[in-house]
Formats: sequence, structure tokens, C-alpha cells
Amino acid sequence: MGGVDSSQQESNFMNKKKFTKMVEDCVRTKSMSYMDTVVYLCDENNLEIEDVKKYIAISIKEKIEFEAMKLNFLQKSESLPNTK
Repeated sequence: MGGVDSSQQESNFMNKKKFTKMVEDCVRTKSMSYMDTVVYLCDENNLEIEDVKKYIAISIKEKIEFEAMKLNFLQKSESLPNTK
């Protein structure tokens, strides 16, 4: 039938689980912040930053919020908009 087989196509498809693993691995191996890691992975994978919110798990979102509060980018009572 030609074309791309489903296992290869699936490995190239981005999803929340894959992106979360990529973020956690990059934070651990490159000693980057979560915010910097998301930007880095967007650049490396040709993803638009505006479009990546659907791939960010709640656990990563919370870590980004904590970093933003620590850097005074968000007030302590603020949080990032809901990504649903």
C-alpha cells in the first residue's frame, strides 16, 4: 500500500505523554528550567509556542507556575489560564 507505516507515523506524532517525557528528560539532562525547556523543545521540534499548550500536562503547568512566581512573573495568587 505504500506510505508511512503506522508505527513510524505514531512515533512522529506529538502527544501530551510524549511531550511531558521530553520536558522531564530535558530538565534533568540539560539542567534547564521548565519554561526554558518548553521553548527549547518547541524550537527543536518545529512547534509553535502558542500551539504547545495542549501538550503540557498539569504537573508541568504547575512547575512552570512555580518558576514564574519565583521569578515574579506571576503574582503569588495568579495562575496560568486553564489549557482545556
